[in-house]
Amino acid sequence: MSATAEKVQTVDLASTPLRELNQRLHDQAGKDDPERHWRVLNPSGAHALACGVDAPIEVEIMGHAGYYCAGMNKQASITVRGNAGVGLAENIMSGVVRVTGSASQAAGATARGGLIVIEGDASARCGISLKGGDIVVHGSVGHMSAFMAQTGRIVVLGDAGDALGDSLYEARIYVRGSVKGLGADCVEKEMRTSTGRSWRSCSPRPVSTAPTRATSAGTAPRATSTPSTSTTRGATDDCHRRPARERAL
Repeated sequence: MSATAEKVQTVDLASTPLRELNQRLHDQAGKDDPERHWRVLNPSGAHALACGVDAPIEVEIMGHAGYYCAGMNKQASITVRGNAGVGLAENIMSGVVRVTGSASQAAGATARGGLIVIEGDASARCGISLKGGDIVVHGSVGHMSAFMAQTGRIVVLGDAGDALGDSLYEARIYVRGSVKGLGADCVEKEMRTSTGRSWRSCSPRPVSTAPTRATSAGTAPRATSTPSTSTTRGATDDCHRRPARERAL
């Protein structure tokens, strides 16, 4: 049966409980022939829409979604035809989550894989504690985005707020617009494409391997530095990688 001829499972949340919708989506996991196409009507900002899906299916949400939409997604392609609340695609493992509007705080938090596309803006802490996967924001991102991001990539076509990439590990951030301010351990580099368009690439600050001299008290002096800016000629830059380290929070 062709994809165009496959039946679309339509669920109207005006008459169907959200728990029933999520259970039906969960039931597709492990099926040899799952019901692949789903359309959700009248979401009305409901929380936890299409969470924990683990099947190669497509879910289209026709309206705004509330908190934690598409959280813990695996394999599925989930599209929100509107805006999304806090924690969009939190801890996504694989698959694709797309929002045609904007997303609130902590979009893609702790994501481990997959792709998140936000066609509007993302609020504060986008990609916080990112552990893999890719986040693409067509608009701008708010302050503290990519805080403690460990690995993965964030691409921002607009601007970035203050403290971008604070406590960054090995993730990479690409910003086409302006950056209000960098967080600790984040170094900015300018990139230019073959057409001359300028981008900003933010990467972790390299850890110095130079020996330090102990003070009379037996402790090493604390190093101070400021972010440096360099220019690269390609669409990629040399990666300065550092070992993961524990942080006291």
